[in-house]
Amino acid sequence: MSEGYSILVDTSKCTACRGCQMACKQWNQLPATATKNWGSYQNPQDLSADTWKLVRFADGVNGNGKVYWNFFTDSCRHCLSPGCMAAAEKDEVVQDEKTGAVLFTPKTKDLNFKATLEGCPYNIPRHYPATKQLFKCTMCFDRITNNQIPACVKSCPTGTLAFGERDKILELAKKRVAELKKSYPKAAALNSDDVRVIFIVKDDPKKYYQYAAGK
Repeated sequence: MSEGYSILVDTSKCTACRGCQMACKQWNQLPATATKNWGSYQNPQDLSADTWKLVRFADGVNGNGKVYWNFFTDSCRHCLSPGCMAAAEKDEVVQDEKTGAVLFTPKTKDLNFKATLEGCPYNIPRHYPATKQLFKCTMCFDRITNNQIPACVKSCPTGTLAFGERDKILELAKKRVAELKKSYPKAAALNSDDVRVIFIVKDDPKKYYQYAAGK
């Protein structure tokens, strides 16, 4: 397989505007999701077959008594060795050789959803209860194969998201982490050797989201 592409998510620049979340909905023509006040600005409450990208909110108090509020644009990581593919029986889950994108086919309706979800260390796949078909981010496969960047990346106003050839994204991640470490010693690029969607955090991953660094 070629090196393919990667997406860099620099959470230190994220303002939780949800532009990426809405762009994903719009480009993929996903229906709106009914929301409610459940005690958090994070809405919808979770990923679903109709919500493939979600800005998650996490807050707490550091040891020095200062409150932190971290944002994490959760979506499929497009793993280099996908656990969801390992859980598949035939070609229900495929990985494009040129781009590296991990794609679900309509045949996922025949998969054991629980087993497929357990195969993903990031708790990503979701399904329609009625049809059983599984859905998740496609890395905007239709866009990138037509020389366009993913909709979420194009919509980001703060530079949180970057897209490009994998080797260049890895170099960009390395450079950014080095810059952040000057002020935030715990800064890191999460699982950059294993995933194509690489998250940069400036604090302990546990202060972002349960599945930020995988389970």
